Amino acid sequence: MISNLSHPAMLWLFLLYIPLIAWYVYSGRSAQPAMRMSTTEPFDSLPTSWKAHMRHVLFGVKLAMLGCLIIILCRPQSHESWATSDVEGTDIVLTLDLSASMLAKDFSPNRLEAAKDVAVQFVSGRENDNIGLVIFASESFTQVPMTMDNTILVNAIQQVQIGMLEDGTAIGDGIATAINRIKDGKAKSKSLILLTDGSNNCGVVAPVTAAQVAKKYGIKIYTIGVGSNGSAPYPVSSYGGSIQYQNMPVVIDEATLRSIASTTGGKYFRATNKGVLKQIFAEIDKLEKTHMDVQRFSHTEDHYQPWALALMALLVLYLVCEYTVMRRIP
Repeated sequence: MISNLSHPAMLWLFLLYIPLIAWYVYSGRSAQPAMRMSTTEPFDSLPTSWKAHMRHVLFGVKLAMLGCLIIILCRPQSHESWATSDVEGTDIVLTLDLSASMLAKDFSPNRLEAAKDVAVQFVSGRENDNIGLVIFASESFTQVPMTMDNTILVNAIQQVQIGMLEDGTAIGDGIATAINRIKDGKAKSKSLILLTDGSNNCGVVAPVTAAQVAKKYGIKIYTIGVGSNGSAPYPVSSYGGSIQYQNMPVVIDEATLRSIASTTGGKYFRATNKGVLKQIFAEIDKLEKTHMDVQRFSHTEDHYQPWALALMALLVLYLVCEYTVMRRIP
């Protein structure tokens, strides 16, 4: 972090010390009280009062207050800068299914919320990675382009909801959109994490075709099938704003998801509960890392607060002394 003064010319105000000190010395000599007497010899042996020295200390406090004010006017700050460092990171696109079946309650509170919680933990732990977010249902959409700003990613993941896209499961389109986001990345390691709970039933691009395109660009796809074994409470209808659930068999096209992963050199995972989902993301976290040069940007921040606090403290000290031990009687 680089520190400087936004208005260094204000330092010239310290020249005010010269006339102030000169005035103080002159007034101290010319404004002495006087009285007539034959001789001052009886007073020669008396010690100088500590209040006489304290008067100089209070003048020093005034100068210190003026100095603090000048520094505040100069605006001390740390300013933005680019820094390049060698870190372990990679390019990743999270590709998240937003079809209505993701509201199934075999996960708590449902599949989507469980996936979001785990995805947030995953993103938060990868500070040096370039990560994007793609959502898909009957169509696909880039929710967050590739970024290293984890705060933006976490907020975006937390805000995605069922209904943002028309219902359906276009797995191939989701992969195709994710490829477009990541194919031009500079990292040697590029990967997609595809999370879905169903089978491809709409869209323009076939999942297998999308996988072949990903392989061409050297992009690995890690597919995650979300859903318990057997049956689960699925949303089937809505009456008066409330969603009705009905137990239905869990059907995931695991053959296609395995094919997508194997074609690209990735891996297929089956998440039957939130705990398993966390383990899957932890395993992916260990797999995808590579050395890369990262540039980070720092912004400007003012640092006048310590000087303002010092000014307030000096002012309080001066007032306390002026109206107590150094109080003058007219």
